[in-house]
Amino acid sequence: MDTNKSNSAQKGSNAVAKNLKEFFIDGLKDIYWAENALVKTLPKMFDQATDQKLKTAIKDHLAQTKDHVTRLEKCFDSMGMKAEGKKCLAMDGIIREGEEIIEETLEGPVRDAGIIASAQKVEHYEIATYGTLAAFAKTLNERTALDLLLKTLGEEKNPIPY
Repeated sequence: MDTNKSNSAQKGSNAVAKNLKEFFIDGLKDIYWAENALVKTLPKMFDQATDQKLKTAIKDHLAQTKDHVTRLEKCFDSMGMKAEGKKCLAMDGIIREGEEIIEETLEGPVRDAGIIASAQKVEHYEIATYGTLAAFAKTLNERTALDLLLKTLGEEKNPIPY
């Protein structure tokens, strides 16, 4: 009887781990899409910003975001997979909201404040996502992915100097 419980627990454990891996991979696809979307969006934010310090921060963040894309590609590669994105509805919404703010504000300090607010929302979403994915990678014993995700998480937690 104890053996049956043990086997049942193992089967359940394997099913959960498999589902967690699929959930983890889905999350990687989601953030991969999001980071690539930001690579396209940040230059638009740069063009709309007027404060030089803000423009510099956006330019620097674009370079960092490109590094994040590369790291995510290495995560996929470490698991023998091709990097592939899946539309991230959350990031899509944050980006659309940022575009709306730009359209509805006059060029200058108010628009710059709107750009900063949008960028902060992006950062908070990324921190939550990378933290969750790192926890999943640790649970799944995906050591390479874990190291890469933790490096990106550390960068995301550093405040952007606006």
